[in-house]
Amino acid sequence: MSYPEVDFLYLNEEDMMKAGVDDVVSCTDCMEELLKLLDKGDYRMGGENGNSHGCMVSFPDKPDFPNMPANGPDRRFMAMPAYVGGPFDVAGMKWYGSNVANRDKGIPRSILMVMLNDKETGAPLALMSGNMISSYRTAGIPGVGVKNLAVKDAKVLGIVGPGVINTVTVETFGALRPTLDTLKIKGRSQESIDRCIEYVKEKCPQFKNIIVCDTLEDCVKGSDILSFATSTAMNGGVSSYPFVKTEWIKPGALICVPGSANFDEALIQDPKTKLVVDNISLYEAWAEEYPYPTFETIYIPGCKFMDMVHDGKLSKSKIDDLGAILNGKKPGRTDDDQIIIYSIGGMPVEDVAWGKTVYDKAIKEDIGTKLNLWDTPRLF
Repeated sequence: MSYPEVDFLYLNEEDMMKAGVDDVVSCTDCMEELLKLLDKGDYRMGGENGNSHGCMVSFPDKPDFPNMPANGPDRRFMAMPAYVGGPFDVAGMKWYGSNVANRDKGIPRSILMVMLNDKETGAPLALMSGNMISSYRTAGIPGVGVKNLAVKDAKVLGIVGPGVINTVTVETFGALRPTLDTLKIKGRSQESIDRCIEYVKEKCPQFKNIIVCDTLEDCVKGSDILSFATSTAMNGGVSSYPFVKTEWIKPGALICVPGSANFDEALIQDPKTKLVVDNISLYEAWAEEYPYPTFETIYIPGCKFMDMVHDGKLSKSKIDDLGAILNGKKPGRTDDDQIIIYSIGGMPVEDVAWGKTVYDKAIKEDIGTKLNLWDTPRLF
């Protein structure tokens, strides 16, 4: 960047596609590098603890002001800042607006933007359409788990919640495990099920068998890999989360949970069950920010792990960071019958890392629109 003139790159969704935002293998490789950095500590997120998921604006059920939005499912605004070191070495933020009612307007529930900034000056480097970044990095983080923790000959993938995230997840998992040939789907909406099946048939011809399941039990049974991407209203409580009975789970299954799911405490406590999280510090931050029991509010299973640690029911040493496994500090899968529960909280460092990777390609290939902030700042 040439100072004092400041230009930045604007990338719309079409630009992001040209720059490879949908490359599931590259995204998974990027997330693998990121998880190693998280284990080393070369990152910062919001808050004094440096691990806050973000700052969220929510709304009252009955606002006192006529123009203020009322509370509703997934209705919020959220700022999610981060710095990522290593080969990324950039600051940035995902700005997150969400409302389930958007679907009635023919637009996504969440509308996202990602900003990248120079780490020294704070000057903007890029403003990017963020929905594709968020979707693919959300699939890439469990993708790293599949790449490193799933049984090698996995054939059956079960997904619970066939929305955008799990649809991209099927594509990601399929690319990482070519042995997968059967897809089981449990969903609430026929429309979302049909959209998922159409996408899979186009993008993932390796899935010769696609089975729509009537019950959660049917989906879980026999699956070598499972992905839960079900959303639940904040403060919906544990009773609203899908509950997975231990006897349904196939020995050796890898259960990836970027959404809501609940499991028997006995399964979590079992020495043969492996508990993995994307970043234990995120769950510690959630435990600080939300009153105990955190799992009542934040539906990610890692919060249940931390609640059990709080209650003395689980040793924190039983919970492994995937980054520590990747860096060789902790063992991965120890045998083909080991059940692994992999909790995925999602973090802005992921958006910044994948956003920076896509931005670098856009710069190299002259993709996007250069915008001028100023030639010379008026106030200096």
